[in-house]
Amino acid sequence: MTSLDSMTSTSTSTSTATAGSPSASTSPAKAAVASPAIRPGSLSAWILAMRPRTLPVSLAPVLVGTAVAHQAGGVRVGPALAAAGGALLLQIGSNLANDVFDYEKGADTAARIGPPRATQLGLLSPRAMKRGMVVVFGLAIAIGVYLTAVAGPVIPVIGLVSIAAAIAYTGGPWPLGYHGLGDVAVFVFFGVVAVAGTAFVQLGHVPPLAWMASIPVGALATAILVVNNLRDVDTDRSAGKRTLAVRLGRSGARAEWTALVASAYLIASAVGLAFDATLFAALPWLTLPKAIALGRVLHREEAGPPLNAALAGTAQLCFLFSLLFAAGLAA
Repeated sequence: MTSLDSMTSTSTSTSTATAGSPSASTSPAKAAVASPAIRPGSLSAWILAMRPRTLPVSLAPVLVGTAVAHQAGGVRVGPALAAAGGALLLQIGSNLANDVFDYEKGADTAARIGPPRATQLGLLSPRAMKRGMVVVFGLAIAIGVYLTAVAGPVIPVIGLVSIAAAIAYTGGPWPLGYHGLGDVAVFVFFGVVAVAGTAFVQLGHVPPLAWMASIPVGALATAILVVNNLRDVDTDRSAGKRTLAVRLGRSGARAEWTALVASAYLIASAVGLAFDATLFAALPWLTLPKAIALGRVLHREEAGPPLNAALAGTAQLCFLFSLLFAAGLAA
């Protein structure tokens, strides 16, 4: 899976203002001094790098995929839990990769206005971060061995492609996120692959419902990335990171966010109509007031803490929408 950058709460913006302000040193060693509560190399530094507040989003497609399996009468607890564990590990691994590769490519500097990054602050060295990636992806592969025994040889293909995408998002000679393809990658891996894959390991096949149900999840996961890239338009442009938000401009990125969120609600309703679950497919609409409030912030603000809050809010919207969508499908 690719990284959804930093779906964190607004509480991180305080430390960002200290460690990422223009007056802070760009030296990682000196930047670390700005975060006295976290010692370099400590467990707290690793937790920061893993971005725990992003992890519930990785479970959203697993919830929906398992609901699809339930609707088809084939829920299997072991594979479902393994899919959840694999999704969490892939998200953590992609977060570590994003942290270190953005730093090495110069996208994370003292001018960064988003939540703090462990490598940029000097809390973890690039070498340590890459070792951490190997460990996390290794654990994901171990879960993949179990799922291969359960669901067959297609699982290693899905797993290895997902790991490759997580690394290629910001790493390698042609990083996807730097060429405007991050949005597509997030939609595919956090939506289609994750939902369909979760259903597959429990059912042995992918029913049509899984393909349709993956679209709202992928759309909202992509909307999280859009907020992140909208916030970072200026620093990404300076670093040569040509995200879709950089290419479209702020107005285009806002329009993309609106289209993604609106499509999630409309397609969820279409799924309900198509599978005779109209009432329960309407459950995600309970989150619409939150989506409207986020849209107002996104269209009013340019940068800084309000967009950090909108980023966290869009991540919450994705999880809550998916939870209610899954409940409706399961019912």
